[in-house]
Amino acid sequence: MSKGPISNFISKYYLHFNAAALVDAAKGYEQQLQDGAKMLVSLAGAMSTAELGKIFAEMIRQDKVHIISCTGANLEEDLMNLVAHSHYKRVPNYRDLTPQEEWDLLEKGLNRVTDTCIPEEEAFRRLQKHIHQLWKDAEKAGKRYFPHEFMYQMLLSGVLEEYYEIDLKDSWMYAAAEKNLPIVCPGWEDSTMGNIFASYVLKGELKASTVKSGIEYMTFLADWYTANSGKGIGFFQIGGGIAGDFPICVVPMLYQDMERTDTPFWSYFCQISDSTTSYGSYSGAVPNEKITWGKLGIDTPKFIIESDATIVAPLIFAYLLDM
Repeated sequence: MSKGPISNFISKYYLHFNAAALVDAAKGYEQQLQDGAKMLVSLAGAMSTAELGKIFAEMIRQDKVHIISCTGANLEEDLMNLVAHSHYKRVPNYRDLTPQEEWDLLEKGLNRVTDTCIPEEEAFRRLQKHIHQLWKDAEKAGKRYFPHEFMYQMLLSGVLEEYYEIDLKDSWMYAAAEKNLPIVCPGWEDSTMGNIFASYVLKGELKASTVKSGIEYMTFLADWYTANSGKGIGFFQIGGGIAGDFPICVVPMLYQDMERTDTPFWSYFCQISDSTTSYGSYSGAVPNEKITWGKLGIDTPKFIIESDATIVAPLIFAYLLDM
C-alpha cells in the first residue's frame, strides 16, 4: 500500500537529529514486520490519558502489535476515558496552579495528570463496582486471572456499555480484548485498581492470590517469548519505567538463569524518551548499554528518539499505518 500524506511529510522533512531518528525507527519497525518478526510495545506514563488509543487501537487491529507491556495506570485509564470522557477537565494553565488550586481540584474529585484531570466518581468508581464483582465471582469459583484478563472480561461482558462516551474504536483496550492480545502488566498493584484490590484484601473481603502476580506475568512472558521468537521479536518502548524494564529482562533471564543459550536477543529496539542520558538512569541509558546485560545483540537495530512520546508515537504509528 502506498504511503499517505503524513508518512510522506515526515519522509520529506524529518531529515536530521531526532526527526531523522523517528523516520529511521519507523522504517526499522516496518522492516521487522515485513520480515515476519513480532513486536512488543511498552506503554509507560499516562499514554492512555493522552488518548494514544485513537491511533494505537488501529495498530492492534491491523496486527502491527503482538504483545503489550504496560503499567496498571495505562491499563485502567483507557477504560476510564471510555466511560467518563465528558467528565474529564482540561487545565491548560497547569504550570501556574497554586497549591490551593491543586487542593480545590482534589476536593472536586479531579485527579490531575499534567493538563488533564480524571474524574474520580465517574471514572474510578464506575469501574470499581463492576470489577469488584468479577473479583468476587472468580474467588468464589476458585479461579485466578491476570489483571488485564479481569479487564478484558469486564469489557467483553457489556456491563460498561451504558457509560460509553467515546467511539469504541478509539479504545486500545477494547481492540486488544477483541483479539485477546497478550499483555503483561508489571507492578499492577501501584495502580488505582490495584490499590482498590489491596483495600479489599486488607478488609478480609478478597484473597491476594485471586489476582495473578508479577512473577506469573514473567513466567507467562518467558513462555510466550520462547514460542514466538522464531523470526524475531522487536521491542518498541514508549517512555521508561517498569513497563519497559520488566519485559526486556526476559531474554537474559532465559539465556543466563534458565541456561537456554539458544534464546535469541530482541531483534529490534527503539525507545522514545525524554530522560537525561546520565546519572545511572535506566530510562536514559543508551541502547548499547543493553548489550552488556544480554538483552540486545551487536547487530540489533537500535534507535532512541529523545522527544515527547505524545508527539512521536502517533507519527510513527501513522507511518506504519500508511497514513
